[in-house]
Amino acid sequence: MDVYGDTDLGRQALAIGIWENEGGAPAPTIINHQYGRRIETDRTWTIYHVFSGIPARVDGSRTTGLTRAEATNCLVSLNHRNVRRRKKP
Repeated sequence: MDVYGDTDLGRQALAIGIWENEGGAPAPTIINHQYGRRIETDRTWTIYHVFSGIPARVDGSRTTGLTRAEATNCLVSLNHRNVRRRKKP
């Protein structure tokens, strides 16, 4: 039985899971929302550039092998930093 596709509740749960994996509500424009997060087969999390799929780098370090909380914090920080950078004159 496909728990996530057979009912409205299942489809909503799947949509929320996808939304959370992508960092929740995106910035006002897609150009400001450049990073997402994904769970890997080893159950760690990776922050990646949504347009290329390549793991992001923060201060020269790759953003792989993270816990969910670390990935969430990093994702929010990177996307917020991008929004601030674009707002500068």
